[in-house]
Amino acid sequence: MTDRPVVLIVDDEPVVRESLAAWLAEDGYRTVTAASGEEASTLVPGPDWLACLVDLKMPGGIDGIETMKRLRAIRPDLPVVIITAYGTIDTAVEAMKEGAADYVLKPFDPEDVSLILQRIAALRRVGERPPDAVPAAVARGEAFHGILSASPRMHALFALVEEVANLRSTVLIEGESGTGKEMFARAIHEAGNRAGRPFVKMSCAALTETLLESELFGHEAGSFTGAQARKRGKFEIADGGTLLLDEIGDISPKVQVDLLRVLQERRFFRVGGNEEIAVDVRFIAATNRPLRAAVREGRFREDLFYRLNVIHIQVPALRDRPEDIRLLALHFGARLAAEQGRPPPRWTPGALAALQAHRWPGNVRELENAVERALVTCRGDELGEEDFRFLREEAVPDSWQPPANLPLREVEAQVIRAVLQRTRWNITEAAAILGIDRSTLYEKMRRYDIDRRSSRE
Repeated sequence: MTDRPVVLIVDDEPVVRESLAAWLAEDGYRTVTAASGEEASTLVPGPDWLACLVDLKMPGGIDGIETMKRLRAIRPDLPVVIITAYGTIDTAVEAMKEGAADYVLKPFDPEDVSLILQRIAALRRVGERPPDAVPAAVARGEAFHGILSASPRMHALFALVEEVANLRSTVLIEGESGTGKEMFARAIHEAGNRAGRPFVKMSCAALTETLLESELFGHEAGSFTGAQARKRGKFEIADGGTLLLDEIGDISPKVQVDLLRVLQERRFFRVGGNEEIAVDVRFIAATNRPLRAAVREGRFREDLFYRLNVIHIQVPALRDRPEDIRLLALHFGARLAAEQGRPPPRWTPGALAALQAHRWPGNVRELENAVERALVTCRGDELGEEDFRFLREEAVPDSWQPPANLPLREVEAQVIRAVLQRTRWNITEAAAILGIDRSTLYEKMRRYDIDRRSSRE
């Protein structure tokens, strides 16, 4: 069959080329092999390649990274997967920075190679969709696994979720607090073949290193003070399903090393244990702070970042999809009114205009809180512009400047105190205004010793 995806294999070892070709043929791929980078360069102008697998260490004229550069110079859209031994993983990370699609470690499991190629094929299908293509449920006016949106940017993300839902590839979801990152993680789980298995969420914020290790890996009885019985960790509980690691940027360097090993080997030890445990888990990581910046600042391991960032989903802020503000406001109004035993509210044009004019630093979560607050305080069943006056009163003016000659830590503490006072110490509302989640706000309050007693209004 000539319509099968074609994969180019570049390795100086005949046994590796033959083994890979045989494995990929069983998966329905056509393969072409080359023994050197020079030979591969002559082959690349040929078929419409799905991907190219290139060994990092090859004797002779050019190594794997140089081969990749030459191939991508000829075919810029060619996905290149680097094959490397564990001892050269740092070089593999450098290859990712140079544009490699992924890397696989020797000795490799054929399933790992297959999963990488499935991901590349899925992303290609998304790229080939017409710009106006949307999932069937969205086209019918329904929510996409609970996510309501009229935004083309969101619809493109829905299409990506559908394509990658059945893969085991790790997903990194980035976006401001309140944009719906957890809902996207659940959508990936529910849309795929793991839907009937556990979906486990683990927040990495506001936990000490010891507690986080215990929560993730579990522990054996007597492994530390207070460990009176064996405990299964989140990895074991999520076996066969999906594990969402929220606020992944907050984990310590030691936990980063441990997590990297689990991602690569799918095996781990309980804290204080000697038995290695194998798991089949789909990992999804989420963060409200860009991980690339954390990598540049040396706070997050580069190799772990690339292991997490196999499939990337950037959830846009609500202010970047204004067409969703009215849609979501009407939805929240009807739902919250029903929960209060009231009919859906009537919306005046002024009320909707007030919502459209606000910048929503807390995104969808802040919008939901604002609608609930307006419903509680309004008179009757109509929401008017005056019911959302608090949005103007609580907004930070564009001209606001931080106090001079203060360290960043103190500026942040002052802003948090001010927002807490303004919201009368409503943690949910304050977190939404600040653009962080509740657990992060609690951690910052603890760090800066902020409580109601320490503040005088």
